[in-house]
Amino acid sequence: MCAVGGAPPRTRRASDEPRAEAPRATLARVTTPIPLIDVKAQYAPLIPELEERFSAVLQSGRFIFGPEVEAFEQETAAFLGVPHAIGVANGTDALVLSLEAMGIGRDDEVICPSFTFYATAEAIARVGATPVFADIDSTTLNLDPQDVAARITGRTKAIMPVHLFGRPAPIAELAELGLPLIEDSAQAFGADGVAQTGVCSTFSFFPTKNLFALGDGGLVTCLEDEVAERVRMLRFHGSRDKTTFELIGTNSRLDAVQAAMLRVFLPRLTGWNDARREAAARYAELGLGEHVELPAEQPGHVYHLYVVRSARRAEIAAALGEAGIACASYYVTPLHLQPALRYLGVEEGSLPETERAAAENLALPMWGGITREQQERVVEAVRAAAGVLA
Repeated sequence: MCAVGGAPPRTRRASDEPRAEAPRATLARVTTPIPLIDVKAQYAPLIPELEERFSAVLQSGRFIFGPEVEAFEQETAAFLGVPHAIGVANGTDALVLSLEAMGIGRDDEVICPSFTFYATAEAIARVGATPVFADIDSTTLNLDPQDVAARITGRTKAIMPVHLFGRPAPIAELAELGLPLIEDSAQAFGADGVAQTGVCSTFSFFPTKNLFALGDGGLVTCLEDEVAERVRMLRFHGSRDKTTFELIGTNSRLDAVQAAMLRVFLPRLTGWNDARREAAARYAELGLGEHVELPAEQPGHVYHLYVVRSARRAEIAAALGEAGIACASYYVTPLHLQPALRYLGVEEGSLPETERAAAENLALPMWGGITREQQERVVEAVRAAAGVLA
């Protein structure tokens, strides 16, 4: 039931692929398994409304762009408090299009974390720029501004912080370094302060995200009119009208069906995020912190994932698996040690906090609506494992 490196097999994320850990042989379980993320528990009560909205799109015959996409873009812009919100095909495209719209390419450098999913650095490399990895803060697991400052060169054109696991990154401190920011907000829709500073901010609507579609989808928000216009053109072959092509773009469009589904979910997001915060507080109340290191509290954290730390991660994960409880460890091979990025020449040991987090992190079940009883089972399994280890 537990995985090392990403999301559980039940709802795999394209953005967080796990390295599976085989469960131990055990007696037949008499309790209902607890998933890492129960997406259906959130959307199941809304199925009649979702079916109605799907039927409306089907009857309209408007599947690409059209009124559903336009309405969703307007609603998300209002929700996030930004002037421009542009739907795209997925979160990875959102990163690539943002970099291209900002004119970042060959011979440029972009500073980003190594403790994140591959798409962050992949997008930088895709446009011909060089990812420069900075270390993370040991408490927040987000970029350490001091380490970022030490890695700025004359070629540095932007900083790409990740709001990791739903926790807002130190945007104000990073902005003081004087470089444009591109906020990778894939895991943090609705987190306080997100998308308010970066020239562009990017989002993914993969089905396990806080705001999720029923398939792939993404969004770019922009604070500058000219950059927003370039993103709109780049997502549609570099054209405004399908007749005149001014840029070398791509085909990256949020489809109308997904926009319609997202419009159903968006008004519920604040409630779901509040429920995640309540569940995080409940884990602490139930005594989980006596056995593992809990994520530090922070206003605005939306707990896309609830990630604890332990030097005995493997033993705890095995105990959870035997109890029918899913868990996952993320980014166990940080980006600077991934085969495709070894050409950058970043050696093992050069990012100590990143590598320690990779070795110790463990995500426990979390979604908007997880019950107290489910959390009690999680805590009891961790407590039992800790007792055996002691």
